[in-house]
Amino acid sequence: MKKLVCVLALAGAFASTDALAWGNDGHRAVGAIADKLIKGTRAEQQVKAILLPGETLESIATWPDCVKGNWCGPQTPDMVEYVNANPKHSEYHYTDVPFQLDHYHDGAAGTADDDIVQTLKQAIAVLQGKDTPATNPHKFTPRQALILLTHMTGDIHQPLHVGAAFVDKDGKFVVPKTKAEIDETAIFDSRGGNNLLMDDAKLAGLVANLSSVIPPEEAKPVKEGVPKALTKPFHSYWDSTTVNYAFRRIQTRTPEKFAQAAIDSKPDVARSTGDLATWPYQWADDALAVSKQVFDGVTVGKITPQTGKKGETYYTWSLEVPQNYPVPSSAIAKTQLIKGGYHLAQVLQAIYQ
Repeated sequence: MKKLVCVLALAGAFASTDALAWGNDGHRAVGAIADKLIKGTRAEQQVKAILLPGETLESIATWPDCVKGNWCGPQTPDMVEYVNANPKHSEYHYTDVPFQLDHYHDGAAGTADDDIVQTLKQAIAVLQGKDTPATNPHKFTPRQALILLTHMTGDIHQPLHVGAAFVDKDGKFVVPKTKAEIDETAIFDSRGGNNLLMDDAKLAGLVANLSSVIPPEEAKPVKEGVPKALTKPFHSYWDSTTVNYAFRRIQTRTPEKFAQAAIDSKPDVARSTGDLATWPYQWADDALAVSKQVFDGVTVGKITPQTGKKGETYYTWSLEVPQNYPVPSSAIAKTQLIKGGYHLAQVLQAIYQ
């Protein structure tokens, strides 16, 4: 038991960090798909006019994650300026609608004024030239709006960046009707799945048994002095592990090659319709539908209180998934990445038609 508590505490250190939806490769793949789809259009010309020489949608797709730290390198002056002007920027990447629901509604439980739907709506408005205090409360520049649109269109297609899990004290997934019900006493927020912890060794065993579908990965050098985490947050699994599996399933190693393979497959991606301001709502509703598949057959264990770096209490749960979970989850990731790329291209073409 003491060992288990230590393991969970270690996992908590990872679970409490900001989520990076789709990881580096996933976001770049979304951008690369859009780069290819808008080639030769007015949208491509307008994008080039906004971006710096040599930049592409693929290259700037990770920018809003890079501003959260120094893992992409030193912060550039425009990154510092953006962070200083947007102290809540890390909240722009997600919303937390209970995954059991079918629609995102402004002001409902789990939503916020600065969540991903509102941020996307504002970025679209800025690029349309609708730059008013009402449509652009954060005063995004056209460059920032394009960068945010590129990144957040990827984020909103990651199911756990929209469909959230709320857990009661008995370990059951529940639907809070109001924000006040999420009281961390009777109903707990799993923090976008970051506090739902998968056994990493068990997960490795699952995927090893599915090698006919998900080919083995090339061995990577082990970093000396860096202990291997014994658990993987469910959110992290969906951010990066499913992308890794999706790339391996179609035998591609780079975002550009994934993008080309995706386009060559001629996917049937439903087009968004109506006023562009409603498109983020449509994408959120689609992500909610997909998040129901994400949680199909998933169960949680006993609640475990943890203490954060600042002395605050939060809670984690062990998570069990079906034996073949890497297969459907990697297929979902592939589909959602492709949707993200196609929807990004569509919205840019609609803005600059």
